[in-house]
Amino acid sequence: MRRSNPSTERALGVDPRDRVEQDDPERGAAVLEFILVGLVLLVPLVYLVVTLGILQEQALGAEAGARHIARAVSTASGPDDARARADRVMAAVADEYGMDGASVDLALECVPRGAECPEAGATIVVTLRAQARLPLVPSILGLGDIAVIPVEASSAQKVSRFWGAG
Repeated sequence: MRRSNPSTERALGVDPRDRVEQDDPERGAAVLEFILVGLVLLVPLVYLVVTLGILQEQALGAEAGARHIARAVSTASGPDDARARADRVMAAVADEYGMDGASVDLALECVPRGAECPEAGATIVVTLRAQARLPLVPSILGLGDIAVIPVEASSAQKVSRFWGAG
C-alpha cells in the first residue's frame, strides 16, 4: 500500500493520525524492546547500588568504630576501664551500623612499642577489620562464605601523659 502525502490527505479531509496501518511488522516492538532492555540493565544496576550501599555502611562502621574506640581507650582512667569502654563502644557501633559482632576483629597496638598497651604518653593505633556480605548470595555450597568483602579502618590517638594516674 502506497503512503500518501499528509498535505494531500488534509486536502481530501482525511486526518493522517486516524490512519491505522495493520501490516507494519515493527508495530509494538518498541515497547517490548524497552521492557526487555530495561530489565536487563535495571536489575544489575539495582544490585550494584544495593551492594555499594552495604559496602559503604560497613566502611563507615569500621571507621567510626576504630576512631571511637581509640578515643575511649585514650581517655580511660586505667586498663580495666579502657577494656570496658572499648567493649561498650564496639557493641554500640556494631548495633548502629549492622555489623556482625562475630566477624569483627579489633587490634590495639601502641607506638612506641612498650611492655604494656595502653600506657601514658604512647600513641594508640586501633585497627578494626570487618566483613561485608554481598546481598542475595545463597549459603549453598559455601557461597555465602566466599561472597564477603573485607573492610578495614585504622585510627591513631595520643594517650595523655597522665593516663592511669587516677
